[in-house]
Amino acid sequence: MHTMAGAALIFGALAMNEEPTTVVIQRYLDALPGDAAAEPVVRELLERAAGRLRLLCGTLLHKSYPRLTRPPANLETDELLGDVVAGLLTALRKTRPPTVRRFFALANQHMRWQLNDLAGRLEERPAAAALAESGVAAPPDSADSGLSPDARRILEVIEGLPEDEREVFELVGIQGLTHAEAATVVGVSQKTVQRRLSEARLLLAERLADLRPPTPPADTPPA
Repeated sequence: MHTMAGAALIFGALAMNEEPTTVVIQRYLDALPGDAAAEPVVRELLERAAGRLRLLCGTLLHKSYPRLTRPPANLETDELLGDVVAGLLTALRKTRPPTVRRFFALANQHMRWQLNDLAGRLEERPAAAALAESGVAAPPDSADSGLSPDARRILEVIEGLPEDEREVFELVGIQGLTHAEAATVVGVSQKTVQRRLSEARLLLAERLADLRPPTPPADTPPA
Protein backbone atom coordinates (compact mmCIF):
# COMPACT_ATOMS: atom_id res chain seq x y z
CA MET A 1 0.00 0.00 0.00
CA HIS A 2 1.29 3.49 -0.82
CA THR A 3 2.75 5.23 2.22
CA MET A 4 0.51 8.30 1.99
CA ALA A 5 -2.60 6.20 1.56
CA GLY A 6 -1.54 3.98 4.44
CA ALA A 7 -0.97 6.93 6.70
CA ALA A 8 -4.37 8.34 5.81
CA LEU A 9 -6.09 5.05 6.60
CA ILE A 10 -4.20 4.53 9.84
CA PHE A 11 -4.49 8.03 11.19
CA GLY A 12 -7.47 9.59 9.43
CA ALA A 13 -9.88 8.48 12.12
CA LEU A 14 -7.69 9.69 14.97
CA ALA A 15 -8.38 13.40 14.46
CA MET A 16 -12.10 12.69 14.20
CA ASN A 17 -12.00 10.82 17.49
CA GLU A 18 -10.26 13.82 19.10
CA GLU A 19 -7.79 11.65 20.97
CA PRO A 20 -5.20 13.49 23.07
CA THR A 21 -2.51 15.05 20.91
CA THR A 22 0.26 13.21 22.73
CA VAL A 23 -1.40 9.83 22.08
CA VAL A 24 -1.76 10.53 18.37
CA ILE A 25 1.80 11.86 18.08
CA GLN A 26 3.16 8.71 19.72
CA ARG A 27 1.34 6.60 17.13
CA TYR A 28 2.89 8.61 14.33
CA LEU A 29 6.33 8.19 15.90
CA ASP A 30 5.79 4.44 16.23
CA ALA A 31 4.74 4.26 12.56
CA LEU A 32 7.72 6.16 11.13
CA PRO A 33 9.66 3.97 8.70
CA GLY A 34 13.43 4.23 8.68
CA ASP A 35 13.84 5.38 5.08
CA ALA A 36 12.84 8.10 2.63
CA ALA A 37 9.28 6.77 2.57
CA ALA A 38 8.83 8.34 6.01
CA GLU A 39 8.41 11.89 4.66
CA PRO A 40 4.63 11.70 4.08
CA VAL A 41 4.18 10.39 7.63
CA VAL A 42 6.52 13.07 8.99
CA ARG A 43 4.46 15.77 7.27
CA GLU A 44 1.24 14.39 8.72
CA LEU A 45 2.90 14.12 12.13
CA LEU A 46 3.87 17.80 12.02
CA GLU A 47 0.42 18.77 10.78
CA ARG A 48 -1.18 16.88 13.65
CA ALA A 49 1.23 18.43 16.16
CA ALA A 50 0.86 21.96 14.76
CA GLY A 51 -1.65 23.11 17.37
CA ARG A 52 0.56 22.10 20.28
CA LEU A 53 3.68 23.44 18.56
CA ARG A 54 1.95 26.78 17.97
CA LEU A 55 1.04 26.97 21.65
CA LEU A 56 4.63 26.25 22.67
CA CYS A 57 6.03 28.75 20.14
CA GLY A 58 3.68 31.49 21.30
CA THR A 59 4.33 30.87 24.98
CA LEU A 60 8.10 30.76 24.61
CA LEU A 61 8.17 33.81 22.33
CA HIS A 62 6.00 36.05 24.50
CA LYS A 63 7.32 34.93 27.90
CA SER A 64 11.03 34.54 27.23
CA TYR A 65 11.68 36.67 24.13
CA PRO A 66 9.10 39.51 24.27
CA ARG A 67 11.57 41.99 22.74
CA LEU A 68 11.41 40.03 19.48
CA THR A 69 7.69 40.74 19.15
CA ARG A 70 8.41 44.48 18.92
CA PRO A 71 10.18 46.49 16.19
CA PRO A 72 12.42 45.94 14.37
CA ALA A 73 11.86 42.15 14.51
CA ASN A 74 8.04 42.14 14.90
CA LEU A 75 8.17 38.37 15.14
CA GLU A 76 4.77 36.64 15.21
CA THR A 77 3.92 33.22 16.54
CA ASP A 78 2.91 31.81 13.15
CA GLU A 79 6.15 33.01 11.60
CA LEU A 80 8.17 31.27 14.30
CA LEU A 81 6.02 28.15 13.93
CA GLY A 82 6.71 28.01 10.19
CA ASP A 83 10.47 28.19 10.75
CA VAL A 84 10.33 25.54 13.49
CA VAL A 85 8.24 23.16 11.37
CA ALA A 86 10.68 23.59 8.46
CA GLY A 87 13.58 22.79 10.78
CA LEU A 88 11.81 19.76 12.20
CA LEU A 89 10.98 18.48 8.73
CA THR A 90 14.69 18.46 7.93
CA ALA A 91 15.71 17.04 11.32
CA LEU A 92 13.19 14.20 11.18
CA ARG A 93 14.73 12.96 7.95
CA LYS A 94 17.80 12.03 9.99
CA THR A 95 16.54 11.33 13.50
CA ARG A 96 13.63 9.34 14.88
CA PRO A 97 12.59 10.49 18.36
CA PRO A 98 11.14 7.34 19.97
CA THR A 99 8.79 9.10 22.38
CA VAL A 100 6.56 12.18 22.58
CA ARG A 101 8.92 13.51 25.26
CA ARG A 102 11.88 13.34 22.88
CA PHE A 103 9.82 14.81 20.02
CA PHE A 104 8.86 17.90 22.02
CA ALA A 105 12.42 18.22 23.36
CA LEU A 106 13.60 18.30 19.74
CA ALA A 107 10.91 20.86 18.89
CA ASN A 108 11.85 23.03 21.87
CA GLN A 109 15.49 22.91 20.79
CA HIS A 110 14.57 24.19 17.34
CA MET A 111 12.42 26.95 18.84
CA ARG A 112 15.32 28.17 20.94
CA TRP A 113 17.72 27.95 18.01
CA GLN A 114 15.43 30.13 15.90
CA LEU A 115 14.84 32.66 18.69
CA ASN A 116 18.48 32.82 19.79
CA ASP A 117 19.60 33.29 16.20
CA LEU A 118 17.26 36.23 15.68
CA ALA A 119 18.07 37.68 19.11
CA GLY A 120 21.78 37.39 18.33
CA ARG A 121 21.36 39.17 15.02
CA LEU A 122 19.58 41.97 16.84
CA GLU A 123 22.30 41.95 19.52
CA GLU A 124 19.67 40.82 21.98
CA ARG A 125 19.56 38.11 24.58
CA PRO A 126 16.49 36.26 25.89
CA ALA A 127 14.94 37.70 29.02
CA ALA A 128 14.27 35.53 32.03
CA ALA A 129 10.65 34.43 32.34
CA ALA A 130 8.07 32.41 34.24
CA LEU A 131 9.49 33.11 37.71
CA ALA A 132 6.47 34.77 39.29
CA GLU A 133 5.28 31.52 40.81
CA SER A 134 8.61 31.08 42.59
CA GLY A 135 8.22 34.50 44.23
CA VAL A 136 11.34 35.89 42.53
CA ALA A 137 11.10 39.31 40.93
CA ALA A 138 11.81 39.37 37.21
CA PRO A 139 14.65 41.73 36.22
CA PRO A 140 13.77 44.97 34.45
CA ASP A 141 13.84 45.02 30.68
CA SER A 142 17.42 45.47 29.53
CA ALA A 143 17.08 45.40 25.75
CA ASP A 144 19.38 48.38 25.33
CA SER A 145 22.23 47.02 27.42
CA GLY A 146 22.03 43.24 26.88
CA LEU A 147 21.39 40.67 29.56
CA SER A 148 21.58 42.13 33.07
CA PRO A 149 23.60 40.36 35.79
CA ASP A 150 20.40 39.40 37.61
CA ALA A 151 18.81 38.01 34.44
CA ARG A 152 21.97 36.06 33.64
CA ARG A 153 22.00 34.61 37.12
CA ILE A 154 18.32 33.62 36.96
CA LEU A 155 18.85 31.79 33.67
CA GLU A 156 21.89 30.02 35.07
CA VAL A 157 19.93 28.92 38.14
CA ILE A 158 17.14 27.54 35.95
CA GLU A 159 19.70 25.68 33.84
CA GLY A 160 21.27 24.38 37.06
CA LEU A 161 18.11 22.73 38.33
CA PRO A 162 18.14 18.91 38.42
CA GLU A 163 17.14 17.57 35.01
CA ASP A 164 13.75 16.17 36.04
CA GLU A 165 12.73 19.32 37.91
CA ARG A 166 14.01 21.62 35.15
CA GLU A 167 12.10 19.71 32.47
CA VAL A 168 8.79 19.93 34.34
CA PHE A 169 9.36 23.60 35.24
CA GLU A 170 9.99 24.47 31.58
CA LEU A 171 6.97 22.48 30.35
CA VAL A 172 4.54 23.96 32.86
CA GLY A 173 6.05 27.29 33.89
CA ILE A 174 7.47 28.42 30.55
CA GLN A 175 5.71 26.47 27.81
CA GLY A 176 2.30 26.57 29.48
CA LEU A 177 1.36 22.89 29.49
CA THR A 178 -1.14 21.64 32.03
CA HIS A 179 -0.04 19.15 34.67
CA ALA A 180 -1.85 16.40 32.77
CA GLU A 181 -0.19 17.31 29.46
CA ALA A 182 3.25 17.52 31.06
CA ALA A 183 2.70 14.14 32.73
CA THR A 184 1.91 12.57 29.34
CA VAL A 185 4.95 14.15 27.67
CA VAL A 186 7.34 13.14 30.45
CA GLY A 187 5.74 9.75 31.02
CA VAL A 188 5.02 10.08 34.74
CA SER A 189 1.95 10.60 36.91
CA GLN A 190 0.41 14.02 37.54
CA LYS A 191 1.41 13.70 41.19
CA THR A 192 5.02 13.29 40.12
CA VAL A 193 4.73 16.38 37.92
CA GLN A 194 3.28 18.35 40.83
CA ARG A 195 6.06 17.14 43.14
CA ARG A 196 8.83 18.00 40.69
CA LEU A 197 7.29 21.39 39.96
CA SER A 198 7.07 22.17 43.68
CA GLU A 199 10.69 21.11 44.16
CA ALA A 200 11.78 23.30 41.24
CA ARG A 201 9.98 26.32 42.68
CA LEU A 202 11.45 25.73 46.12
CA LEU A 203 14.96 25.44 44.69
CA LEU A 204 14.51 28.63 42.65
CA ALA A 205 13.15 30.51 45.65
CA GLU A 206 16.04 29.27 47.81
CA ARG A 207 18.82 29.98 45.33
CA LEU A 208 17.42 33.37 44.31
CA ALA A 209 16.20 34.49 47.72
CA ASP A 210 18.21 37.71 47.58
CA LEU A 211 16.31 38.77 44.44
CA ARG A 212 12.94 38.70 46.16
CA PRO A 213 11.27 42.09 46.39
CA PRO A 214 11.58 43.50 49.92
CA THR A 215 8.64 42.91 52.20
CA PRO A 216 7.03 46.22 53.14
CA PRO A 217 7.08 46.93 56.88
CA ALA A 218 3.88 46.26 58.74
CA ASP A 219 1.83 49.31 59.60
CA THR A 220 2.54 50.54 63.12
CA PRO A 221 -0.71 50.74 65.08
CA PRO A 222 -1.53 54.21 66.40
CA ALA A 223 -0.52 54.87 70.00
